[in-house]
Amino acid sequence: MKSRLTYAVVPARGGSKGVPRKNIKLLKGFPLIAYTIAAAKLSKMTDRIIVSTESPEIAEIAKNFGAEVPFLRPEEYAQDRSPDSDFVRHAIDWFAKNEKMQPELFVHLRPTTPLRDPALIDKAIGEIVNNNEATALRSVHELAEPPQKMFGIEKGYLTGLFPNETRPEYYNLPRQVFPKAYHPNGYVDIIRTGFVTSTNTLHGPRMIGFVTPYTIEIDNPEDFSHLEYSIDKCSHPLYEYLTQNY
Repeated sequence: MKSRLTYAVVPARGGSKGVPRKNIKLLKGFPLIAYTIAAAKLSKMTDRIIVSTESPEIAEIAKNFGAEVPFLRPEEYAQDRSPDSDFVRHAIDWFAKNEKMQPELFVHLRPTTPLRDPALIDKAIGEIVNNNEATALRSVHELAEPPQKMFGIEKGYLTGLFPNETRPEYYNLPRQVFPKAYHPNGYVDIIRTGFVTSTNTLHGPRMIGFVTPYTIEIDNPEDFSHLEYSIDKCSHPLYEYLTQNY
C-alpha cells in the first residue's frame, strides 16, 4: 500500500467563533477557501486536491471550485480544540480503507492563509522530496521582534518570558543580539504520511524550515479588510484566476 502521490489537503471546518463561517466568508466576492483551492490547482506538483470538512455546505462550495470532497470529517474531529492530527489521521485512514492506498505526501494548505504563490508550493514540495532525512516541512516567516523582546502579564505587571535569562532587563537589549525567530504561518506545510502512521506524530524532529515572505493569517474580521485592501491596491494572481474562471 505505497504510493508516491502528493495530495493537497485543505482542512475547513464549519465552526468558527472569531469569524463566523470564516472558511466560506467572501473575500473580494469569492469564498475564502476558493483562494486555497485555486493555489493548489495552479500547483504543478499536486495530484489531487482534497478538502476535509464536516460541513455539507463547505463541501458543496469546495466542489464548485474544483476540489474533491470524498468524505465528510466526523464532528468529533472538527471541534475548536481538535488538533491537526485528528483530520490528518482520519484522511490517511480513509484513503487506506476506501482506496487501498495512501499518498506519500500531504500538502497541508490552510484556508486562513489565502494569498499564496503556487510556485512556492511547488518549491516546498521539491525541497522535501529531495531531502530524505526530513520528517516534515513547515512554512515560516521571520518575526520583526524576537520572543525575548515580548512580555507576559502577571498580576497586572509586565514580565519577561525568559526567567532563566541572566542579563538584567534583557528585553531592553537590541533585537540584533538575539537569534532570528520565525513564526509558522500556514502558507504550506508538508507531512509524510508514512511518518505519521509509524510514529503517531505529525512533524517529527527534522522539520525543514521553509521561509516565505511575510503573510497574513486570517483570525479576525479586520484581517479580511486588510487583505481586500491589498488586493485592491496590487491585485493578486489567485484573485485574477478566480475572476477569469468563476
